[in-house]
Amino acid sequence: MAKPKPKFDAAASITNELIEIIDRGVLPWRKPWTVGGSSVPLRQNGEPYQGINNFLLTMRTMVAGYTSPYWMTLRQANELDAKVIKGSKASVVVYYGTAERGRHEDAHDDEMDTEDSKTIPFMKSYRVFNADQIEGLDARYYPAPVDPKEYPERAPIPHMQAFFEAIGASVSFSGPEACYVPTLDKIYMPRIELFENPLNFYAVWGHELGHWTKPRHRLNRSYGEARFGNTAYAREEIVAELCAVFLGQKLGFSAHTLEQNAAYLDNWLRVLRSDKRAIFKHAADAQRACDYLVAASAAGQEEQAA
Repeated sequence: MAKPKPKFDAAASITNELIEIIDRGVLPWRKPWTVGGSSVPLRQNGEPYQGINNFLLTMRTMVAGYTSPYWMTLRQANELDAKVIKGSKASVVVYYGTAERGRHEDAHDDEMDTEDSKTIPFMKSYRVFNADQIEGLDARYYPAPVDPKEYPERAPIPHMQAFFEAIGASVSFSGPEACYVPTLDKIYMPRIELFENPLNFYAVWGHELGHWTKPRHRLNRSYGEARFGNTAYAREEIVAELCAVFLGQKLGFSAHTLEQNAAYLDNWLRVLRSDKRAIFKHAADAQRACDYLVAASAAGQEEQAA
């Protein structure tokens, strides 16, 4: 009697995919990108992906070199009288929901768990194709590329500066290093003049603000006692990195840090190899951090305008 085919493990598949990419010595989501005028991957109906699926499809767009921001299932393509090109490889994405008395209720991309003890969280996977892998789609699924904006060297970028200042975090622009000091609840940043590319200045600031969301009086995020180089430290660094990715999509920069790339690769690989579900948890936490900062900035700018 033939052995039953093992059940597909989406968490392991996605985590192994990430490990293989990082093992090559690159973090592809740090490359500047806008595909077809969009800074985020889009569903077939134009709705942007969030959380882990945003991160995964952003990475796959960069790795494969797709020029369309749109993704859809085989069924959705067929419903549009289009056909997936033979030999095209699907991309696995996930969604979360809760099961209650045998009934599933869909949840958003960035939801990982529930506080309701009567419900059980679950994760399901499905497969999507980029519009570049599909023939017969309407022209709107292939929007024209947009030229990247040019900014003066070593000078503030007005809309980014206004966004970050309105958040209201305590920041000292002094010294050559960037860090968040929890005991002081304060961020230290190099001056913008030390960055040849001002986009990198805002990316580093966004990374440190990701850490700034961690304390109990903000998002109350903890992976245990974090010391430089330990796993709790590595997990928090991944959250800050992804927070910078998500903020950058909104504001127009790519994730960037001042640390050596090799150390970052080690952080990612250590966490991913030890826990196949880590990236899902940390992407959800990063989405929450990004949303918190966006809301704080909006409130600050509204207060300034009053």
